[in-house]
Amino acid sequence: WSSDVCSSDLAAAKVVGVKQSRKAIRDGKAARVYIALDAEQRVLRPICDLCRDMDVPVEEVATMAELGDACMIDVGAAVVTVLAE
Repeated sequence: WSSDVCSSDLAAAKVVGVKQSRKAIRDGKAARVYIALDAEQRVLRPICDLCRDMDVPVEEVATMAELGDACMIDVGAAVVTVLAE
């Protein structure tokens, strides 16, 4: 995982969180999804399955805190979805 790539990618339009990400992926608006490996599997599994079904690439980030930092938010994030332009 390259923080440079993620940070520039995450400067684009995005949604943070499972519910908003699920909606964006379902609606075909997701370009890429970032997941935090320390988030609960019961949270991540449905998102990963949906990404596979919708052919959306998934990138793994070590921690929720790291993903939150990359998004310039003050809290950790389990899932962040970069929106297609």
